[in-house]
Amino acid sequence: MTLLPTGTVTFLFTDVEGSTKLWERDPRAMSQALSRHDELLRNAVEAYGGFAFKTVGDAFYVAFSNAPQAVEAALDAQKSLLSEEWEKACPLRVRIALNTGTAEERGGDYFGPTLNRVARLLSAGHGGQILLSHSTQELVHDELPLGAGLRDLGVRRLKDLFGPEHVFQLTAPELPASFPPLKTLDVRLNNLPIQPTPLLGREREVAEISALPRRTDVRLVTLTGPGGTGKTRLALQSAAELIDEFEDGVFFVALTSISDPELVTSTVAGALSVSESAGRALKEDLKDFLGDKELLLLLDNFEQVVDAAPLVGELLSVCPGLKALVTSRTLLRIYGEHEYAVSPLELADPRHLPPIERLRHYEAIGLFVERARAAKADFSLTNENAPAVAEICARLEGLPLAIELAAARIKLLSPQAICSRLGDPLKFLTGGARDLPERQRTLRGAIAWSHALLSEDEQVLFARLSVFSGGCALEAVEAVCDAKGDLSVDIFEGISSVVDKSILRQEGSEEPRFVMLEIIREYARERLEAGGGAEEIRRLHAAHFLALAEQGESRLREPEEATWLERLDIEHDNMRAALSWTLQSEEPELGLRLAGTLWRFWWMRGHYSEGRRWLEEALARDGRASAARAKALEAVGWLADDQGDIDRAVAAAEEGLRISARAEIQSSVTASFIRMLGSAAYVRGDHEQAAQLFEESLTLSREVGDEWSVASSLLQLGNVSGDRGDYEEARKFYEEGLALARKLDDKALLASALISVGAEFLLQGDHNRGAMLNEEAAALYRERGNRGHLQYALDNLGWAALMRGDHEQAVALHRESLALSRQLGDKLVGAEALEGLACSASARGEADRVSRLFGAAEALREAVGYQQEPRERALREPYLAAARPRLTEARWDAAWAEGRRLGFEESIAYALENEKLTS
Repeated sequence: MTLLPTGTVTFLFTDVEGSTKLWERDPRAMSQALSRHDELLRNAVEAYGGFAFKTVGDAFYVAFSNAPQAVEAALDAQKSLLSEEWEKACPLRVRIALNTGTAEERGGDYFGPTLNRVARLLSAGHGGQILLSHSTQELVHDELPLGAGLRDLGVRRLKDLFGPEHVFQLTAPELPASFPPLKTLDVRLNNLPIQPTPLLGREREVAEISALPRRTDVRLVTLTGPGGTGKTRLALQSAAELIDEFEDGVFFVALTSISDPELVTSTVAGALSVSESAGRALKEDLKDFLGDKELLLLLDNFEQVVDAAPLVGELLSVCPGLKALVTSRTLLRIYGEHEYAVSPLELADPRHLPPIERLRHYEAIGLFVERARAAKADFSLTNENAPAVAEICARLEGLPLAIELAAARIKLLSPQAICSRLGDPLKFLTGGARDLPERQRTLRGAIAWSHALLSEDEQVLFARLSVFSGGCALEAVEAVCDAKGDLSVDIFEGISSVVDKSILRQEGSEEPRFVMLEIIREYARERLEAGGGAEEIRRLHAAHFLALAEQGESRLREPEEATWLERLDIEHDNMRAALSWTLQSEEPELGLRLAGTLWRFWWMRGHYSEGRRWLEEALARDGRASAARAKALEAVGWLADDQGDIDRAVAAAEEGLRISARAEIQSSVTASFIRMLGSAAYVRGDHEQAAQLFEESLTLSREVGDEWSVASSLLQLGNVSGDRGDYEEARKFYEEGLALARKLDDKALLASALISVGAEFLLQGDHNRGAMLNEEAAALYRERGNRGHLQYALDNLGWAALMRGDHEQAVALHRESLALSRQLGDKLVGAEALEGLACSASARGEADRVSRLFGAAEALREAVGYQQEPRERALREPYLAAARPRLTEARWDAAWAEGRRLGFEESIAYALENEKLTS
């Protein structure tokens, strides 16, 4: 692999001037021309030791370790390109720019300000021209190619707004001598301020924003967003990109220092150097000045003078060549306004980080790294600190101001230490640059500035909105924030105002949802606590989401199941917040009811462990015998049963039955407890006891008309009958249960029935019918995003693949089932999948692995108390028999013992990791 230059590097960038029009004119000719263009450039680059590390369309990005060689390559390439006889339809004109500096190299790509600057220098040039930065000129002026020279084009302001650049043009007899003026900020009148740092990322946003004023039907664009999202920097960069569009210039008007709307006219006039005439209103002089001009006004921080919005509308109406770009935390609400909502920076998921060479591409990560380097020159992103950097950016939700304030701490703290101190970001994130406005020197100040824009009642509403986690719908706001009608502001109008002030954002259109950044929510929580009544608002929040959960519970067994699963998914964070509050407050029964109501949702979505944690905590907080406790016991019992925790399932069922005997508990709940005990007996191999309990549950379910419970009991009886060898009785139970499941149109129950019947076919040796039924079950689960019990279908399909000799497919299915079992904490199906992988290993002749995996599975079953059926053992025996003779008895026993010692997590990790190497 070729090593790219490091340290001080000279970068050579190229592109074809006007390439878009050439493609539109003649795509065939352009394609042929570019092939020749690429050949000529590569020849020149390679001849002088350059490394083309990236090509994008017609652009070449090349790195040189030697600046004079880079200039030689640029001259040679340009001479070749200019002497080429291009087709008349595609006369390629290529511009070239060179800049020298340091850059970070990772994974065959470079990053850093040096590249940003050469890109901006390139955009200032013209086809046939070669431009050099001052840093490159310093290194090459005494070693220029024979006959070449340098023309000083002066100190120019590039469109990156990052300080001026002394620009030089390479001259040679073979190159054109004259070109139009450089496309820099100096060409048009402007007062755009130099920025202390270049803009990192945001290419898409700059392109979208600058495209709007180019449209003839757009006169006013307002950039909105909460404090710290980088509206001003985005607007400045967009204005710089637009400077060629406005003959009379681009002018920045800073409104930060004023709060009186009456001062806006004089502030705008001052930026334009318009003086007031004697005896005449300044506004009229301003109109006269702007009347015939093509000019862009950038009005920054308009939210504090928003009452002056009519002035902007008036100027636009009488000055046809005028356009305005505005930054504001609230809309101006004048005719013709186009809003551009500025979002936080792109984030990487800390739970699934890409390779480090790709991580730097994420805008939030890139910003943190660059600002950290400004504080500590030797800082770099490494495999050790990357997870902490990604976590910091994610917890700060991509908010540029917050990330910059955090990165400034790198001088004293490691990323890991910064991450550990973000529990109170409003307190920790302080100390911005002294030349920034006070409101931008702390995160709290930035949010407080937006908060001050709200009326008193809107501030109360804002504080109450902090109880919502993960956002909320309008009906939830009405139910929680104004339940007593004590807000004088209309909820809809109040929400609209808070959204307009950019401290709440709206998502969706048909059913809008309102979301706060977590950092802003933390500030709102402080205001709620300070204002009093916080506990009552949280009680109303919990009550509202309990009602929603109860409504959804019954719908999860109906045709609209998928819709309600999605709705509960969306509100899961609110449910969690409600549970957390109820379990810390004086409302334990509310928490018990909510946890008991949510268990079917948790089961269907595979949140087994989380559901059990909430339920156990709720049961511990409220020990009274009640219908709510019985329901919570039913929930925790079935979740425990699905994880193979049979002892807990039995304890829950027995306590539930004791409560049922002395409290008014629904008979269907009692039947569920009896069936739970039957399931425990079945797992432990007591078929007689299991059959008796399932029959009792079936009778009680029929008496109360609970068809769901009837179907479930029938399917369990079918399982018992099949294992007892009474296949005819099993068939009858299965047929009745399956028919009832289809009648009820409960997809989860139907899938469970298909799995049971399919498993019976497999055990009887009919792998085709067994696979068909389990495929239907898996499809039903996947269609609705259900994870609970999908592991059963996948495991059965794995055994079906084994039975037909398709070991590659068997491995894939058992791996998937095993990974899902780990996520769910399901030890029983996990043991089944381990043995499935062991059988595939036997087919490959890996006897040591077979013994370890069977040992691990045996230990898991013993821990659960599961008694494997003879028919199940018969499926495995041929593979065991084939593997045993490959090892000595001592080695076989030792490997088996090693497997038994692995434990649940360790055995799965061993199975999955080693399967990658052997499959």
